[in-house]
Amino acid sequence: MTLIKSISGIRGTIGGKTSDNLTPIDAVKFAAAYGTFLKKRNLSKTKLTVVIGRDARISGNMISSLVANTLVGLGINVVDLGLSTTPTVEVAVPLEKADGGIILTASHNPKQWNALKLLNAKGEFLNGADGEKILELAENESFEFAEVDDLGIYTNDNSYLEKHINEVLNLELVDVDAIRKSNFKVVVDAVNSTGGIFIPALLKELNVECVELYCTPNGQFSHNPEPLKEHLGDISALVVKEKADFGIVVDPDVDRLALISEDGSMFGEEYTLVACADYVLGRLGGGNTVSNLSSSRALRDVTNQHGGTYTASAVGEVNVVEKMKETNTVIGGEGNGGIIYPASHYGRDSLVGVALFLSHLAHKKISCKQLRDSYPSYFMSKNKIQLTPDIDVDILLETMAYTYQNEDVNTIDGVKIDFYNEWIHLRKSNTEPIIRIYTEATTQEAADALAMRFINEIKQIIT
Repeated sequence: MTLIKSISGIRGTIGGKTSDNLTPIDAVKFAAAYGTFLKKRNLSKTKLTVVIGRDARISGNMISSLVANTLVGLGINVVDLGLSTTPTVEVAVPLEKADGGIILTASHNPKQWNALKLLNAKGEFLNGADGEKILELAENESFEFAEVDDLGIYTNDNSYLEKHINEVLNLELVDVDAIRKSNFKVVVDAVNSTGGIFIPALLKELNVECVELYCTPNGQFSHNPEPLKEHLGDISALVVKEKADFGIVVDPDVDRLALISEDGSMFGEEYTLVACADYVLGRLGGGNTVSNLSSSRALRDVTNQHGGTYTASAVGEVNVVEKMKETNTVIGGEGNGGIIYPASHYGRDSLVGVALFLSHLAHKKISCKQLRDSYPSYFMSKNKIQLTPDIDVDILLETMAYTYQNEDVNTIDGVKIDFYNEWIHLRKSNTEPIIRIYTEATTQEAADALAMRFINEIKQIIT
C-alpha cells in the first residue's frame, strides 16, 4: 500500500495506516494544507471559494466529503460539481471566479487508488514552488480553523455538464455543422467512470450515434483504466461488430483520450494529439506546438509540415503548459492522449479532443484508419521498472547519461537519449513508485528491442 506526496498533489491507496496510505486523516491534512495555502496567498480577501469535483471511484464520495468539510472548517466556501471530470473542474474555477480547485481522482490508477489534484485560480495545476509550500504546511500541520460564525458555505452545482459541453461547442474550430452532417457512429469506453456521463452527452449534441461500453459511473473499472492497447480488446471488437467509424476511450477523469480505428486497430494515444494538431494547424495556416519528452516525434514532423515550430518540455502538465505559454503555442499536450488547446483552457481535455478530432474527420472525409496511415509511422514501447527503497534513482540516471554521453542526451527530466532512428526516455514517475521507460522507433520490434536492452542494462546496475 502506498502514499505518494508530490508537488502535484497527494495520491495513494485507500485504507491502511495513516501516512502510509490515503486514509481519511491524510485527506483532511492535505486539504487543510491546501486551504491554508490559499488563505495565506489571499490575505486581503475575507472569503475564499474552491471548486471541487470527483471521478466515479468507489472512495470518491468519502474523500470528497472529507475534503469539502475540511475547507468549510477553514472558512472557505465550496462549490461541489459532484461527479465530474478534471477538465470540467478546470473550466469551472475561472467561471466561478474561485480561488482554486481540487479534483478527487487518481487518473489512470486502479480503483483502490485516489488522489487530490490541486488547481490555482486560473484552473491550472499548481507550479512546483506552490506545491512545495503545501507539502511543508501539511508536514508541520500549520492549520488554523474558523470559528463557528465564520465557517464556509457548501453548495452543490450540477450545471457544469451543460456548461462544459457548450464551451466546447462554441470553440471557433469545432465545426458543429460539419460533424452533425457526417452521421458518425462511435463506440465509447469510459471504464465505468464519469466519461460515461460527459462523452455521450457531448456526442448527442453533435448528432453522433453513440454505442456505450462500460459507461455506468459506478467506479467498478471494467479493465485496467490506463487506455493502453493491452487493456482495450473489448472496445476493439465492438467497434468492428457495430461497424462504427471509430472508438473513443477515456481514462477515469477524462483528461486522456485514445482512439480505435474502424478495423479495431489502435489509432494510438500518441496520435490523438498529432491528429488534433494537424487539424488546428491546417485551419490556422500554421503555428507552434509543444509536447513532453516522452511524446512521439510525429508531432514534430506534422508541425514542420505546417511551417510551425515544435518544442519539447519536461513531463507533467504544468511543464507542458509553461512551455506552451512561453512559445505562444496554438495546441499542445502529452503523448498519453492529453490535448491542451489554449483557445479553450490550459488543461488536458478529452471533450475538446473529441470535438477537434470529429471536425478533422468531417473535413477530411476519409476513414479513421486512412487518417492514421497518413501520418509518419512511429511505434512506441512503454515499460516500467518497480522501485524499491534501496534503489538510488538519481545515481542510476546519472550513470545512464554518462554511459551514452556521445549520443544526443537531454537531462531536463530524467534522461532522454536520442539515437538517429529511435529514442529512449528514462524517468522516475511522479505518481507511482516506478521508473518509466519509453522508447520509440520506426518499427514496433525495434522499439521493444530498445526497451528490453535498457531494462537489462538497468537490472545489471541495480542488482
